[in-house]
Amino acid sequence: MSPSTGHERNGAVQPDATSQEIYDAGMVARREVLGNVHVDRANAKKDEFTGDFQDMITRIAWGGIWTRPGLDRRMRSAVTITAMVAHGHWEELAMHIRAAITNGLSRDEIKEILLQTAIYCGVPSANTAFKTAQQVFAEIDTAEMDKA
Repeated sequence: MSPSTGHERNGAVQPDATSQEIYDAGMVARREVLGNVHVDRANAKKDEFTGDFQDMITRIAWGGIWTRPGLDRRMRSAVTITAMVAHGHWEELAMHIRAAITNGLSRDEIKEILLQTAIYCGVPSANTAFKTAQQVFAEIDTAEMDKA
């Protein structure tokens, strides 16, 4: 199909896609970015109260946005890290720093993103973001040493 039809532009959200197909594509993206352990843990905690929310983020955030080809996953990670810092979502920031590494960002690139956030999101937020990243990197290093 040509780009004017939107098929290349819209990722999993196609005119003929079912809700289940969008969900499935979102789950693939979610697992690739966040890892099976995280997604399995989130799904295991799902109950009647949180089930609709988990379904929504899988379909809309992961199936609707993260499957779009307009930005690669490295760029999506950079944008997401910035949003987490801007809004002070530190637990989500830690998760998305791990995801950024999975998506191919280096620690130096993450540092540069956090330096950029100091200017546009504020130094106190960047300070907390650097501490969060430092903790994530230490956890990753410890896990790698344990494997060796």
